[in-house]
Amino acid sequence: MKILAVCGFGVGSSMVLKMTIDKVAKEMGIQANVENTDLSTAKATQADVYFTSQELLNDLSSSVKNPVYPVKKYMDKEEVKMQLEKFLEERGN
Repeated sequence: MKILAVCGFGVGSSMVLKMTIDKVAKEMGIQANVENTDLSTAKATQADVYFTSQELLNDLSSSVKNPVYPVKKYMDKEEVKMQLEKFLEERGN
């Protein structure tokens, strides 16, 4: 499964979010390739699911086919886990 962590410039906050997603996926036993990127690159990159801020949610959602989930606190493993579980449930896993 390919997961993109997206922020405006693809450096600071998306890297923090990527590291949190990596930890959560590992704890859940999910094999995932997690990458961090900026908004414009994410729009042109195919992924199974995208995680981003509430501010970028609409812009990204309107540009990609697969689901986009907002995360408020990028270091909050519980919030990230909740969104990842929601994705898996909606996807039928």
